[in-house]
Amino acid sequence: MPYRLSVLSNTVSTTVARAYDKRFKVSIPEWRVIAVLGRFPGLSAVEVAERTLMDKVAVSRAVTKLIKNGRIDREFADADRRRSILNLSEKGKQLHDEIATLALEFERELLEGLTAEQLEQFDVILERLLARARLIGTP
Repeated sequence: MPYRLSVLSNTVSTTVARAYDKRFKVSIPEWRVIAVLGRFPGLSAVEVAERTLMDKVAVSRAVTKLIKNGRIDREFADADRRRSILNLSEKGKQLHDEIATLALEFERELLEGLTAEQLEQFDVILERLLARARLIGTP
């Protein structure tokens, strides 16, 4: 099962990555940063890494590129000048909305043919597996 989940995840991610790169010139790590900041504005890069379960180096590279491209803004916290606060710029918000629309369209296509009951069961199973994996992974 872990192998099959990995293959499914990689297949979906690769398909989506091609579409994002071709249409928006954005990588999967960059999109994940944009998606998290779209939902939870004002996070630090460390908090983005925690929420996405991405490597801190991958987040740092994505953040650097997104700042350079004007898609996110970085401010420094008043209390701790070492802590940066990240937010989507107007350009980043627009990109977020465009990609979110494409992502939802892809999700609809991917799940086409599954009944409402199957989708509900799938969601419950995913949540249970995630909770169980976190429990097993806890030292």
